[in-house]
Amino acid sequence: MNAIAVDVAVIGAGQAGLSAAYHLQRRGFAPVTRDQGAGETFVVLDANAAPGGAWQHRWASLRMATVNGIHELPAFPVPPADPQTASRDALPPYFAEYEQHFGLEVQRPVHVQAVRRADDDPDGRLLVETDRRTWAARHVINSTGTWTRPFRPYYPGVERFHGRQLHVADYVSADEFAGRRVVIVGAGVSAVQLLDEISHVAETLWMTRREPQWVEEADFDLPARSAAIAGVEERVRQGLPPGSVISVTGMHWTPWARAAQARGVLVRHPMFTAIEEDGVRMPDGTLLAADVILWATGFRPAVDHLAPLKLRTPAGGFRVADSRSLDEPRLFLIGYGPSQSTVGANRAGRAAVQQIVAERVAPVAA
Repeated sequence: MNAIAVDVAVIGAGQAGLSAAYHLQRRGFAPVTRDQGAGETFVVLDANAAPGGAWQHRWASLRMATVNGIHELPAFPVPPADPQTASRDALPPYFAEYEQHFGLEVQRPVHVQAVRRADDDPDGRLLVETDRRTWAARHVINSTGTWTRPFRPYYPGVERFHGRQLHVADYVSADEFAGRRVVIVGAGVSAVQLLDEISHVAETLWMTRREPQWVEEADFDLPARSAAIAGVEERVRQGLPPGSVISVTGMHWTPWARAAQARGVLVRHPMFTAIEEDGVRMPDGTLLAADVILWATGFRPAVDHLAPLKLRTPAGGFRVADSRSLDEPRLFLIGYGPSQSTVGANRAGRAAVQQIVAERVAPVAA
């Protein structure tokens, strides 16, 4: 099957991908499905069956009042919503309206299987192979996020546990754990938020590898934020894995952390050393009974389709600066590393498009 030529292929239609699409259109690019003659084109490919990015997959009890990190898409305010509305109900319609309002013509469901070089020409095209067709793009903006790559560390005996194990990505609500003994593993925002929620109906044990370093919001001012972002930027520039947000920023005293503390359930235990049939074995040899292990251990970038480009470093990351691959300049990774937040994704989308446009309009040297 012949590849369809396009100037820019955007992979993923979450916050980062839609931000990139908006800025492409604003700079004169048009969806490839339109008849633009010789005009520059883009295509947005999304694996989901409907708009909304990862928001449509969040757990039902994640309300607009408690969701962490909503930021509006470019030039389109988030409409007012009841604070008690589930985020997975309120935000996908907002994303859908955004796509329609700006005529971004996202193609879905489309599963990108591989991105590879068309040939050895460094100024040639990248082939984006999908389960429908292949696109030949001058530039690829990868914005596939992390939600489809939940990370669960291995511990000895994990396969022997008779109870239930699940990741945050599989969580629905606390009701399913009523009356059970639940081990919650992880030091991120989700771990503490679900600890607070589940502890109302179940006995909980919260475990982390390291003692949390609690940070007051007032202490995390603009210089501290800038320093944290700079640290992540340096990691990805070197090709190191981005690392978790908590490892850079520390644990913030969120309302649910305060609530859990007030009820006496915000009690951190050291990480267990092994898992057994009926519970977890602690460092001192004690066996703690458990019915459920909830892994709130984060996610990894969903970038397996980029494997044919052979960009992953021995350290396990990608060398990226200002959202651009240092080893394949035709590729941008947004929503990766320092741009994982929603506001960061917006900025990265704009920055990627600025770089593409700057190269497309630069005069040719005589």
